[in-house]
Amino acid sequence: MNSVSLQHKLKQLNWPMVIFTMLVFSSLIKLGFWQIDRALEKEQRQQRISDLSQRQALSLSQVLALEGLQDGINDLPIQLTGNFVSDKVFLLDNQPDKGRLGYRVYQIIESNENAILVNLGWVQGSIDRNILPEVMSISGQHTINGNVREVEVGIQLQAQNLTNPSWPLRVQQIELDKFSQLIDKKLLPFVVYLDKKEPIGFKKNWQPIVMPPEKHRAYAFQWFSLALAWISLMIWAAIKMSKKNPSE
Repeated sequence: MNSVSLQHKLKQLNWPMVIFTMLVFSSLIKLGFWQIDRALEKEQRQQRISDLSQRQALSLSQVLALEGLQDGINDLPIQLTGNFVSDKVFLLDNQPDKGRLGYRVYQIIESNENAILVNLGWVQGSIDRNILPEVMSISGQHTINGNVREVEVGIQLQAQNLTNPSWPLRVQQIELDKFSQLIDKKLLPFVVYLDKKEPIGFKKNWQPIVMPPEKHRAYAFQWFSLALAWISLMIWAAIKMSKKNPSE
């Protein structure tokens, strides 16, 4: 094919469609690699959790001393002694368990002048959204074991309005800054999830890693398959169109 013929072929191309095709293709490929990266992150965290499970629980002061280090404090085992604030109970809404909707129950424990939010477990909710579950709050001094979890803030369609709260307080998201304002005391920037062997609390059904690495890889395969299917479809459509409109 000479240069004149090549130039003619290039002029015949539907360039907006070519650009659109490549944009979609590259987007699908990027999504696939993003899922692979997420799988690697989850594997690293799984290994970290496994390693930390063999360590002795740290005190609150030891955990606070590790803040800002490269590995961070997420998932560290912790043991702390303090008094639960019994009149402030938070109910995190829309928490499923085996097809049932419910709430995660949070209370504050005060230890050495520090206030820490504690995840006490899951309780089932009522079909009637106006009815909150009857939760027996924990009071008095306790020594608890658990794991530190840094709060992952999700997408909020609307800001939470926590003015004039009534307790127990139903919330859509854990926002430590706003909770601190409600109790007039600064909460530490993490939540303690009770160890599943702890006798206090409610149903401890949490998983530190909700979506395992294998699922991320399965999603990556789907994105790569869609990218291949898309580019194959566009090539087939281009060939078909060229046969309908042969070059002069």
